[in-house]
Amino acid sequence: MGRKVLVVTVLLTVAVAYYVYKPLPDAIEKPWKLMMLDAIFRSMMHLGFMKEYLVLSHYISSVRSSVESIEGFTTSSESREGVIPGVKFTDTTFAGVPVRVYEPPAGGEGHLRRGLMYLHGGGWAFGSGKGGAYDSISHRISDELNCVVVSVDYRLYPAVHFPEPFLDCFAAAKHFLSPEVLARYAIDPERVAVSGDSAGGNLAAAVAQEISADDGVQVKFSVQALIYPALQALDFNTPSYVQNQNMAVLSRHTMVMFWLQYLNGDLSLLPQVIANNHSASRQSALTAELRSRVDWTVLLPPKFRKNHSPLVVEKGSQEILKKVPGLLDTRAVPLLAEAAVLAKCPRAYILTCEYDVLRDDGLMYAQRLRDVGVSVSLEHLEDGFHGAFSFITWPMDFEVGKRAVRSYITWLQNNL
Repeated sequence: MGRKVLVVTVLLTVAVAYYVYKPLPDAIEKPWKLMMLDAIFRSMMHLGFMKEYLVLSHYISSVRSSVESIEGFTTSSESREGVIPGVKFTDTTFAGVPVRVYEPPAGGEGHLRRGLMYLHGGGWAFGSGKGGAYDSISHRISDELNCVVVSVDYRLYPAVHFPEPFLDCFAAAKHFLSPEVLARYAIDPERVAVSGDSAGGNLAAAVAQEISADDGVQVKFSVQALIYPALQALDFNTPSYVQNQNMAVLSRHTMVMFWLQYLNGDLSLLPQVIANNHSASRQSALTAELRSRVDWTVLLPPKFRKNHSPLVVEKGSQEILKKVPGLLDTRAVPLLAEAAVLAKCPRAYILTCEYDVLRDDGLMYAQRLRDVGVSVSLEHLEDGFHGAFSFITWPMDFEVGKRAVRSYITWLQNNL
């Protein structure tokens, strides 16, 4: 009997190790911790898909519940060290959109303060600016920069699809930038930023473009700070998508799934989209000018192009762009914006990570902005991975995440 128990124990241990283990680049700090985080995320997704298959709940609801449980654990004891007691926060609405407003500790009366609107990441399906690392970082920004931070809880999939999340953020931004609101919070109208990470970086870039081009908005954002933003959905075979297609936290498959969910596309299209069949050379909707805006062979520095070759499908599927028109809508894919629109955008801080499928999106956007005369500060983390910006509190802390947050706050200190 004891021998059987031992055999079963060994087999279970091997099975768990096999599930958890994922080859990672040598540059990754604490690889086993990242493997465990990735395994936890995959387990939550698999459990969610199982519940959806059994018609118990949508997989998103299951994953959100699991994430909230983890955040409840990490926001106790040591993880609260990033929360500043003097910072006051208020939950309210801007143009009907739920937001949390963080105001710095009392002091410096008579002086105008900085303002920053933050849009959280999470694949347009998960997350909240009120929880986890986002709450901690907003507290720090408010305290260290004497800044009023507005964290937006835009609507998420599956309740809504594009363009609703963008419209929520745009409406909240216009409200925030109104002279009346800026005066209410004693914010300097020449020192207001928009920022976000991942899907939130996508929304921040899109909102920055729309605000810059909207003549009806008197006050504009003075800077945009984008953390590994998702900016295009035409080429899922850029060097970073190929290099990091099976990377922990965010694989290519998962990112394409997030895009299709956001744009209300059928998930059955996923294999075709990964194969770039939606951006085939015979696609009449894709002009040479449009293609040039996502041409990584021109926009990426040689260091990142390496020995990769572009995947250009000749025929592909003519129907995908018709079924998913958001693939060409610049409010969803800011990298496709015209040069004239980009030229009006505020100066930018863009953070990219080497081991991230979205690396090249940020690098290409930085180059396109520079090409039209916009000042860009590019921070590239050679040992960074997607999500690192949020992994700053125990037990999910990584030094690269803490460096990323420090770099981000320092740039805002010097440029906002």
